[in-house]
Amino acid sequence: MSIWSSIADFLTQTAYSAFSGVIEAVRTYFEGDAETRRRVAFSIAMIALSAKMAKADGIVSQHEVRAFQDIFEVPEKEADHVSRLYNLAKQDVAGFESYARQIASLCRSSQQNGADEPCGALSDVLDGLFYIAKADGYVHDKEMQFLRRVAEIFGIEEDEFLLIAGRHVNLGPSDPYAVLGLTRGVGFTEAKQHYRKLVRQNHPDLVIARGMPYEFQKIANHRLAAINAAWATLEKQLGQHDYAG
Repeated sequence: MSIWSSIADFLTQTAYSAFSGVIEAVRTYFEGDAETRRRVAFSIAMIALSAKMAKADGIVSQHEVRAFQDIFEVPEKEADHVSRLYNLAKQDVAGFESYARQIASLCRSSQQNGADEPCGALSDVLDGLFYIAKADGYVHDKEMQFLRRVAEIFGIEEDEFLLIAGRHVNLGPSDPYAVLGLTRGVGFTEAKQHYRKLVRQNHPDLVIARGMPYEFQKIANHRLAAINAAWATLEKQLGQHDYAG
């Protein structure tokens, strides 16, 4: 059963009047199935953060709503259930920070290697939020502030935040270096080794290995495409420079 079917079944059998009630109901409804509970909770928390971010610039764009449904590959028959949750989250008086803390806590508590280790799935979530934010063609200042605050709550360092942002936002003359997390002046061999490491670390299969729902793989597909495109540009630049010398 897909995550969206599980969410649909859950919504038809539970009563709630606020989004906070939905999150609390997940804990009890899926009590006997920890794996499904984790996937559903991740998905619902992601819906909440996306809805709150869409309001950050004061305008809820249909581009952003469609971007959410696109990146998470919501089946048409389940779209109404997702829209209900999305709208409920927009109307909820609770701030986005509470949802960010819940998803951070969920991620760390579900790690197999200990809660003190960085939770890679949180970077996947931030990546997805950036994808949605840029859906209307521009990441607004208030959206960037929102994303920075989410990153802080997630414990994502500034360097990693800029690396993620560089895949979605034009950060200036450092592109494509920002996309790959490289500094100008790096040699061709070192850059290529770093690129290959990024490809291994960001393979779509690792999204699942990090504990994210299967439906979230599209985040990694977009991320890997951005990394490959940046390397294609940089390879020409560095290759020409090295061989000319």
